[in-house]
Amino acid sequence: MTRQFSKILPALSALVLSVFLWTGAALAQQDTPPDYTAWETVATRAEAMIDAERASDERLENLRAQIAQWREQFLAAQGTNASRIETLQAQLDALGPVPEDGSEANEIADQRALLNKQLSEARAPVLRAEAAYSRADSIVGGIDRIIRERQADALLELGTSPLDPTRWPVAAKEVSATFSDLWQEMSKQTSDRTTRAAALKNLPVVLFFALLGLLLLVRGPRWARAGVEKLRAGTRRGSGVFRFLVSLGKIVLPFFGVVALLLAIGATGFTGPTWAGLLNNLGSWVAMLFGIRWLAEEAFNDDDRIAVLLIPHEERAVARRLSNALAFLYVLKSAVDTFVEIGQWSPATTAVVQFPVLALSGLMLVRLGRVRNDAAMVGTREARENGPGDFRLRFARLLGRACQIVGVLGPAMAAIGYYKVGETMVYPTIATLALVGLIMVAQRFINSLYELVSGREGQGGESLWPVLGGFALAMLALPALALIWGARTADLTEIWTRAQEGISIGETRITPMSFVVVILVFATGYMLTRLLQGALRTSVLPKTQIDQGGQNSIVSGVGYVGIFLAVIIAVTAGGLDLSSLAIVAGALSVGIGFGLQNIVSNFVSGIILLIERPIGEGDWIEVNGTHGIVKDISVRSTRIETFDRYDMIIPNADFVSGTVSNYTRGNSLGRIIIDVGVAYGTDTRKAERILLNIARQHDLVLMNPAPAVDFMGFGADSLDFRIRAILFDVGQGLDVKTEMRHQIVEEFAREGIEIPFAQRDLWLRNPEVLADAVESRRSASQEQEAQESPPRPAPRKSGAVMGDERVSDDGDEG
Repeated sequence: MTRQFSKILPALSALVLSVFLWTGAALAQQDTPPDYTAWETVATRAEAMIDAERASDERLENLRAQIAQWREQFLAAQGTNASRIETLQAQLDALGPVPEDGSEANEIADQRALLNKQLSEARAPVLRAEAAYSRADSIVGGIDRIIRERQADALLELGTSPLDPTRWPVAAKEVSATFSDLWQEMSKQTSDRTTRAAALKNLPVVLFFALLGLLLLVRGPRWARAGVEKLRAGTRRGSGVFRFLVSLGKIVLPFFGVVALLLAIGATGFTGPTWAGLLNNLGSWVAMLFGIRWLAEEAFNDDDRIAVLLIPHEERAVARRLSNALAFLYVLKSAVDTFVEIGQWSPATTAVVQFPVLALSGLMLVRLGRVRNDAAMVGTREARENGPGDFRLRFARLLGRACQIVGVLGPAMAAIGYYKVGETMVYPTIATLALVGLIMVAQRFINSLYELVSGREGQGGESLWPVLGGFALAMLALPALALIWGARTADLTEIWTRAQEGISIGETRITPMSFVVVILVFATGYMLTRLLQGALRTSVLPKTQIDQGGQNSIVSGVGYVGIFLAVIIAVTAGGLDLSSLAIVAGALSVGIGFGLQNIVSNFVSGIILLIERPIGEGDWIEVNGTHGIVKDISVRSTRIETFDRYDMIIPNADFVSGTVSNYTRGNSLGRIIIDVGVAYGTDTRKAERILLNIARQHDLVLMNPAPAVDFMGFGADSLDFRIRAILFDVGQGLDVKTEMRHQIVEEFAREGIEIPFAQRDLWLRNPEVLADAVESRRSASQEQEAQESPPRPAPRKSGAVMGDERVSDDGDEG
C-alpha cells in the first residue's frame, strides 16, 4: 500500500495490541511489584534527554514507548492490597471516632493503633506507585511536547517554490541519475551467468506462477461469479449479500493474479535489492487501484439498489472516472516517494517532481467535489419538497465543498513554497474520501446481511440493528481517520491510557472495564428477568386459579423487581459505592418531590393498580366520561381503546383519585333498560305481556334473575313502560337493544297497538280580536305603501281629447 496506509495499519495493530495487553493485565491480577531501582535509572536518562532536546524523533518515540510501559505497571500497582486496605478501613470505621475526652479503653486504643499501622504499611506500595506514575506521566508529556513542536516546525517550514525554473535542471539531473542506477542494476543482474543459471533452474516455478497469474487475471471474475452462484444454491434471499461477494471476488482474484505474476518475476532472480523493493510496493499499488475502482463502482453504481449515494445517473460515470484518477495519482505520489528514498533526492527536487501530481490531484478533487456538491444540493432540494432529507446527501454536500476548498488551497500553498502544508491537505482528503466510501459500502453490506438472516427483503434500512452496525463501523473508523490526518500511534495509545485511568467519584474510580462489567451484568440480569417472565406467563400461572388480570399483574411486577435488582447488582459489580451517592440522592429527592410529583404520583398509582387490580386488561370501563376497553396497564399510565377505535393514554392517578366505572370486572354480566311508550286507550296488560315475552325469548337474556317490565307512569303523550333485563355479555347490549326494538315494532303492529308521537292542539280564546287586529294592520300597511310609491303616468291611448278638438295619432284634425 501507499506510505500513509503502510503507517496506518501498524499503528492500528499497535493500538489493538495495547488494548489487549491492558485487558489481560487487568484480568491477570499480577502481584509482582515494579522494579523501582531500574525505573529510577530509566527516568533519569529520559529526563536528561528531554532537557537536552537533541535526540531524534525515532529515539524519542522508542523512549516514550518504554516509559509508557512503566506507566502501565505503576497504574496496575495502584491496586495493590486493595482488598486488605478495604478490610482494615472497615475495621477502623467499626471502632468509631476517637473520643475527644480521652476516655477510650486501652484495648480499643491498642487495637486502633495496630490497625492504623497495618493500614499505613498496606498503603505504602500504593502511594509509591502513584508517585512513580505521576513522574512517568510527566516524562511522557514532555516527549510528546517536543515531537509536536518539531512536527509543527517542519509543517510550516517555507521551502523553495516548485515553480522556480532554476530548480528544474537540478531536479531533472537527480531523476535521470536515479533511473540510470536502476537500469544499471537490472543490466548487471541479467548479465550475470550465475543469476541466469538460477533463473533457468527456477523456470518451472516461474512458469507456474505466471500461468496462475494470467488465469486469475483473465478468468478470475467469471470464477468468482460461478462460485457465489453455487454458494447461493438457488435461494432468492439475500441478493445484496451475494451480489456484494461477486463484486468483491471480481477484484480479489485478479489481485491474486497480479501477486502471482510478481512472484514469478521475483523467482527469476533478475531483480536486485532496489527492484525487489519496488516490486513489493507494486503489489500495494495494484491493491490500491483495484480497491478504489471497486469502491467507486459500488458507491456510484448505475443501479439505484446498489449505489450508496443516489446522485443523478449522468454524473455517476463521471464520479467513477474521477475516483479512479485520484487513485492513480495517489499511487503515483507513493511511487515518487519511493524513488525519493532510492535516489536520496533533495527537498527542492522532491517538490518539483511532486508538484504536478499534487496539482492534478487538487484538480480532480475540485471536479469530484463539484459533482458531489451539485448532486447533493439537488437531492436535498427534492427531499425538502417530498419529505425529510437524507443525512448522506447533506454529508456529501459538506464533503464536496471541503474537497473544492482543499483542491484549490493545497496546490496554491505548495506553489508558494509551503509544500508540506499542501501535501498534508490534499492527500489525507483523498484517503478520507476512500475511508468514507468504504464505511458506506460496508454499512450497505450489513443491511443486506440483515435481510438475508432475518428474511425481511428490502427492510434492512428500516431496522435498528443495521443502523447500530453502521454506527459501530463509524466509531471503529475514527482511529484510522486520526492516523490519516497525521496523528501518531502514541497519541491514540495515550487516549486509551487516559480512558483506562477512569474518573474518580468520591473514593471510587470508574474505568472502561467498570462500564463493561456493568453492561454485561445488567444484560445478564435483564435476560434472566425476561426468561422468568416468560416461564411464569406460559408455564406456571396458567395452571393456577388466578384470573388473566392477576397473571398480568404478577408478570409485570416480576419484571419491575428483576430490572431494579439487575441495575443494583450491575452498579455494585462495577465498583460504584452506592453509599457515596446518598448525598446526591438526598438532593435529588427534593427536586423529585417538587418537579416530578406528577410522575411519582402516577408511578405509585400504577403500583396500586397492579396490586389491588380494580381494573384489568380487557375490562370495559368508563373514566372521565369516556368508554373503552383496557389494553395495557403500565407503571405510569394505562392505555384504553375506545369504541371509536383510537387509543387513549390516561395517567394512573386518575384511576386512583377519580371515579371509574367498570362494566365487566369479574364477569361480563350486565343490565340493559329499554323505554317504550303506547297510546292512551291501549290495553296495558296486553302491552306488558307482549314486552315481557320479547325480553324472555332473547338468547342473551338471563332467566335468573328474570327480566321484568314496569309500568312507569302516565306521560304527556303516552303510557310509559320500561324493560329491565340481565345479559350474559353486556358488551353486546347495543345489539340486543336494537333487536328488541325491532321486535316491539313488529309485535305492536301485529296486535294493533299504536306507538304515539307528540301532538299539540292550540285553542284561541278570542279569535275576533285577533281578526280585527290583523285587518287593521293590513290597512295600515297598504296606506304606507301608497304614500311611498310615486304616481304612475296615465296610459297612452290611440287618441286624446284636447279642448274641443280631437287629434288623431297621425296629426290630422278630426
